[in-house]
Amino acid sequence: MKAAILGYGVVGSGVGNILYKNADIIEAKLGEKIELKYVLDLRDFPGDIFEDKLTRNFEDILNDSEVQLVCEAMGGTNPAYDFTKRLLEAGKHVVSSNKELVATYGYELLTTAKEHNVNYLFEASVGGGVPILRPLWQCLAANRMEQFYGILNGTTNFILTKMYNEDMPFEEALSLAQQLGYAEKDPTADIAGADVCRKTCILASICFGKHIDPEQVATQGIQDIQIRDVSYAKANGYEIKLLGYCRKLDSGKIDAIVSPFFVPKSNQIATVSDVFNGIVVVGDMVDEVFFYGKGAGSLPTASACVGDMIDCAMHAQKRKNFGWGERDAAFVEDHKNCQSAYYVRGTGDINAVKEALGEVSFLSLQGAPLDEVAFITPCQTESELDAKLASIADFTIAAKIRVLTDN
Repeated sequence: MKAAILGYGVVGSGVGNILYKNADIIEAKLGEKIELKYVLDLRDFPGDIFEDKLTRNFEDILNDSEVQLVCEAMGGTNPAYDFTKRLLEAGKHVVSSNKELVATYGYELLTTAKEHNVNYLFEASVGGGVPILRPLWQCLAANRMEQFYGILNGTTNFILTKMYNEDMPFEEALSLAQQLGYAEKDPTADIAGADVCRKTCILASICFGKHIDPEQVATQGIQDIQIRDVSYAKANGYEIKLLGYCRKLDSGKIDAIVSPFFVPKSNQIATVSDVFNGIVVVGDMVDEVFFYGKGAGSLPTASACVGDMIDCAMHAQKRKNFGWGERDAAFVEDHKNCQSAYYVRGTGDINAVKEALGEVSFLSLQGAPLDEVAFITPCQTESELDAKLASIADFTIAAKIRVLTDN
C-alpha cells in the first residue's frame, strides 16, 4: 500500500523511521508493504533516507490515486483540517497525532470518513505511545464508562516531579525542562493546561459518546503552584499532579475539568513521575484499569501512528465502526456546581475557619507561621466553598487546589 506523511517534524520523521527500520515486521503482519511515496514539508532534508520523496505540493498527494493512506503529523488546525477533510473526501484513509485537530474537529472528520467509507484514526493524539483509545473503544466496549482521570502531559509532570522531589521552584523546573527538550520555547500549551484539555476532550468523547469541545472543559494549569503547597502535600501524604478528569454524573451530564489535584500517595497516579503518563479508567464491569507509559517523544508517538496505519491497511476495504456523536452544549456540567474536596491554604484565625467550614482536616507543616492555616475540606461544590470562604472575616486565601477522592 502506498502512503504519504504530512509534516516531517518530530512525529512525522519518527513515522518514516519506523516504516523504514521495521518494514519487515510490518510486511509480515500485513502481507504487504507500506511504501512511503510522498513526504510533505516546506523544508529540505538533505541526506535523509526519504529525501527523494519530499514535495511541497499537497495536491501531489491528494490527486495520486496510488496513495491510499496518509499520516497527518502537521499539528494545529490550519491547514491540517482542510487537508484531512479533502483526503477523506478523496477516499483516502488518514491517521493523525494531532490532538488539537481531533479535539476541535473530531466529529466533523469522523463523519466525513463515514460518508466516504474510509478510516480516520488517531491513537497517537492521546498518550503518545501509550495505547488508550483503541482499548477504550474495543477492549472495554462492554462497559458503561463511569470515570477517567490521569496525567496526560509529560512536561508538566516532569516539572511537578522536580518541585516535589527537589524543592525546585517552578521557574527553575520549567527552565530545566526546556534545556532537556521536554518543554517548548513557548511552553504555554503545556503549563497552562491546553494540551491536557485537548486530550481530555478526546477521551471524554470516546467514553461518553458526544463530541466535547475544549471550550466546555474548565482548564487550570500549573503556573501558579507554589513550593509552599508542594511542601504541605509532601508533609501530609499527598502529591500534586495536573490531571485531566471526567466522570458521569447522576444527572446524565459529565463533570470534566483540567486542574492540579492533591493526589493521595496511596493512589497509583501518585507514583507516575517525570515525563511518564498514567491514566485510570473506571468501567461498570471492569472496575479500574490503569494505562502507563511514555506519553510523548518521536518514536513512541510515531509507533502509535504506524499502528493506526497498519490497522487502516488491514481494513482497507471496510471502514471501522469508530467515533462518537455530535455536540451537546448542555452535556458538560458547570464545574462550579460539581462536588470535590479541596485543599485550602491562607492566613487568618483557625477558629473562624472552623466556624465557617465545620469539619475540615487541618494540615501541619514544620516551621509554618502561626497565622497560616491549611486544610482539606469535605466534598462540596466550588460555589458552596467559595461562599463559605468569603464569609470568614480577615481570612486571605493563598491557594485552593482540588483533592482527588473516591467521591
